[in-house]
Amino acid sequence: MAKYINPYTDFGFKKLFGEEANKDLLIDFLNQLLPAHHQIADLFFKNVEQLPDLPTERKAIFDIHCKAFSGEHFVVEMQKAKINFFKDRSLFYLTFPIREQAKRGEWDFRLTPIYMIAILDFEYDEDEERRKFLRHVQLKDQDCDVFYDKLHFKFIQMPMFTKEEQELETHFDKWIYFLKKLETFDDIPEILKEPIFEKAFKTAEVANMSSEQRDEYEQSRLSYLEVKEAVNTAEMDGRKKEKYEIAKEMKTAGEPNEKIKKYTGLTDGEIDRI
Repeated sequence: MAKYINPYTDFGFKKLFGEEANKDLLIDFLNQLLPAHHQIADLFFKNVEQLPDLPTERKAIFDIHCKAFSGEHFVVEMQKAKINFFKDRSLFYLTFPIREQAKRGEWDFRLTPIYMIAILDFEYDEDEERRKFLRHVQLKDQDCDVFYDKLHFKFIQMPMFTKEEQELETHFDKWIYFLKKLETFDDIPEILKEPIFEKAFKTAEVANMSSEQRDEYEQSRLSYLEVKEAVNTAEMDGRKKEKYEIAKEMKTAGEPNEKIKKYTGLTDGEIDRI
């Protein structure tokens, strides 16, 4: 087993960012993503497990009620996004912190600002020219003017972060590097030898867990790997199906096997069976 936990697992994500004892880690991370007027002075967790009507869906989603240094209150919903229909899920999950602001009796419907921050261990952007590691989404009108400034989505596509240790420039870079590489580290890299990261490494060290926690983590890790393997298999099947379709069109057009093999990577036997 690796020295440090995988932060993409439900257990690892909660261990780093969903425990009261580690809220200084969460504050430091979130402040890299939030604007100056919403820098967090303090926060508390509305729920660290799940809402009762969605017990399995909300295991790794935190409703975080924050107080800015200005005194303004706002909500951050932080999640380790799931792969299938993640945009739909993000919109749906955000209805919970909106609905929870409703008050009994007379109410003017004024809402506090809400940020949805999703960490994705997969890429959803397919358009090469519009791919973004960090995507900030707001409600805008047809002229791209902001229609509503209290609702923000921030999607972090972790696979698109490719910086190595010597290329890290900002504190945010260091956090993303830490999260992406955590499970592969044997020791703390020199560039991450700062108090906040040293605490994060200590929190993430498997040896510091109880036997019950290690069992829970291992189960969470296996579940994560099963989902990833299922997704990878589906992607491979999809790519192979696409290759067969291309080969079929080329074969119908009378193209020779050598050319079909060059463009699809299929074998002679696979082409002959089409």
